[in-house]
Amino acid sequence: MKHFSFSIPQNVYFGWGCLNDLTSIADKTGATKAFIVSGPHLMKAGYVDMCAGKLAQAGIASEAFTETEGNPSTDTVEKAASKFKVSGADLIVAFGGGSPLDVAKAVALLGSYGGKITDYEGVGKVPGPIVPMIAIPTTAGTGSEVTSFSVITDHSRDYKLTVGSTYLLPSYVILDPELITTVPLKTSAYCGVDALVHALEAYLSLASSPFSDMMALQALELIGSNIRDYVADRKDRNAAEGMLLGSLFAGIAFSHARLGDVHAMSHPVSAYFDVAHGLANAVLLPVVVEFNAQTDTGKYYEIYCRVATDPVAKTEFRSEYLANELRFLNTSLGIPGSLKEVGVDSSRFEAMAEDAMKSGNIAVNPRKTTTEDILSLYHQAF
Repeated sequence: MKHFSFSIPQNVYFGWGCLNDLTSIADKTGATKAFIVSGPHLMKAGYVDMCAGKLAQAGIASEAFTETEGNPSTDTVEKAASKFKVSGADLIVAFGGGSPLDVAKAVALLGSYGGKITDYEGVGKVPGPIVPMIAIPTTAGTGSEVTSFSVITDHSRDYKLTVGSTYLLPSYVILDPELITTVPLKTSAYCGVDALVHALEAYLSLASSPFSDMMALQALELIGSNIRDYVADRKDRNAAEGMLLGSLFAGIAFSHARLGDVHAMSHPVSAYFDVAHGLANAVLLPVVVEFNAQTDTGKYYEIYCRVATDPVAKTEFRSEYLANELRFLNTSLGIPGSLKEVGVDSSRFEAMAEDAMKSGNIAVNPRKTTTEDILSLYHQAF
């Protein structure tokens, strides 16, 4: 067995209504003022004010930045960081989906060391500890609350850059399933499949380990058995709990094992055409699963059993069953079946393939992948 290591240096609180724990958790930080990073929808729905109220109960004043967009840009990060610097805050509360959480990490970094987020692009370039963070996800998808990455779009390059460092991990995480019961239909589907892809790619990754496999399989079990019910009725308590916990485990899995070709290819789709990240992943997933099938050592059946509604016996299973089941899942969730349907222009495929090959996820994809392979996969998904 190959060498591996793992670390989970965070305090995670899970449970229905545990947003109420924000008051006591914030009090533990010793902070005097908090900077809430969120989005416009949560602001309009009153959730940001609710968050501020719970901080006030701990005697902590706050102000908020609520301009994060679906694929957050370097401009948004600069704007949020500037507001943070003049706020006098000594605590950041990341409240929302993956976009606010990624922006919050970037703000905490720039608030500590200055410069631009592009200065820290890559892995291991964060000098040290950053402004303390409390992460409160309101979608079941990205797992950003337990990952050591921040992904930001640089429109000057039509490129999604990644900053990777364990220093980016939030100190505290509050997982309240009640917060994901008001997620819009499409968002619940896109984010749910995103979490599924995290678990699937981490499980198949060349960098996987017994630890990451354990997390990935539990995530696949929870997501596979709950995603249909959750998307159909976001107020289904059991389904919401299963999805949020599954997203958490999937995030831990890929934070330790990385991902694969699906994510390498989806980032250019989002960067060039502003397609939602989870939607891009969902459309690309079946063709990449087919591409990787020749490397399967038995893991495909384990995944299939956790996502199929009526799985066949192992003796009857063939690798194409998994790709077919994933296509069926997308269709059942109302997810488009091609890149063309989501507004992608095939004339950009060559540039997109070059950007995809820059991703570190290519190196851990189970099947060796070339630029020509990526081009072919884009065309298949188109």
